[in-house]
Amino acid sequence: MRILIAEDEVHLAEALSQILKKHHYSVDVVHDGEAGLDNAMSGIYDLLLLDVMMPKMDGFTVLKTLRIEGISTPVILLTAKGDIEDKVTGLDYGADDYIAKPFSTEELMARIRAALRRKGEVIPEDALKFGDIELNTTNLKLSSQGKEIKLNLKECELLELLITRKQAVTSKEQIIEKLWGFDSEVEHNNVEVYISFLRKKLTFLHSTVRIGTIRGVGYVLEVTS
Repeated sequence: MRILIAEDEVHLAEALSQILKKHHYSVDVVHDGEAGLDNAMSGIYDLLLLDVMMPKMDGFTVLKTLRIEGISTPVILLTAKGDIEDKVTGLDYGADDYIAKPFSTEELMARIRAALRRKGEVIPEDALKFGDIELNTTNLKLSSQGKEIKLNLKECELLELLITRKQAVTSKEQIIEKLWGFDSEVEHNNVEVYISFLRKKLTFLHSTVRIGTIRGVGYVLEVTS
């Protein structure tokens, strides 16, 4: 899952980025409201962390603009302010939650999980399941048929994306945007390499799950008989 952090305090933004990456989220960081809006309008993010007080455009304006444009991505507002009026304004503009600085890592991660659950995403506490496979996104282990194998981070993120897409076809462009970012220079053959890695590991596990290719469209998880 991919999260955008729009926070003008550089050190805080970097700390938040490291925390989220440690929890196996993909993260992009910007330091002003205009850049935040530009990135968020791409629609590639599963959640947005928006600071209220940012240069060029404040978080309230970013949020209001996104909702007017029909972008329904969950938003958690970050601010040093704790005033009820500010909370009400943020919620009225369409924020999913509001957290005042300073906050604990545990509280932030709990609020992120709650916001994503409200969106209807599959937020595993331990593992994701599909067919006869189980993916543990905490320790990056994939298991099936009583066997287990370690994945690297990108393999885990790719398989997580395919599982959470719930058998919808996922294009190479969608995979690149989710795993590397919309402005990435990663090419389609990078995706093909990771798909190949995952297929070999599914074969090693003797899983009935396979990654099907829809020519000219993308990839989809399937269960073979």
